Amino acid sequence: MKPRYMIAILLVLAAAVAVWFLASPSQTTQTAVPVTGAMHSGADTQAALPEDQVILPELSAEAAMGRTAFGAACASCHGVNAAGTDSGPPLIHSLYRAGHHPDQSFVNAARQGVRAHHWRFGDMPPVQVALSDAELASIVSYVREMQQANGVN
Repeated sequence: MKPRYMIAILLVLAAAVAVWFLASPSQTTQTAVPVTGAMHSGADTQAALPEDQVILPELSAEAAMGRTAFGAACASCHGVNAAGTDSGPPLIHSLYRAGHHPDQSFVNAARQGVRAHHWRFGDMPPVQVALSDAELASIVSYVREMQQANGVN
């Protein structure tokens, strides 16, 4: 094969690969999980959900206990029903789904705080209310059941 044909073929292949990479979703960018319901998706982790749009499921016994503990320890920032406030992001959001933030990340955030990385609210300090392991587990159950009811899987 002549060198100029080989160069032409390589250029066409390089162009095809470049188009494929540019057209494909990036593996390093956060993509929204398409869902229905009250859940925010994509990059909008700033705004609280309207309370009248949050679906309130029938909770398991553990999640019902978690709702009470959440109300005492988390709702002042993350809102009633985890819908967010002007002080903290909504947890009913694809960004906080189990595949992106495992259950232990909620426990760590409550105990140790967390640096701001998805929101404009500043760093999250450790929760000031003393919470047992069981209470933290029930809060996580509550958040997960609220997420599931609102389309965050």
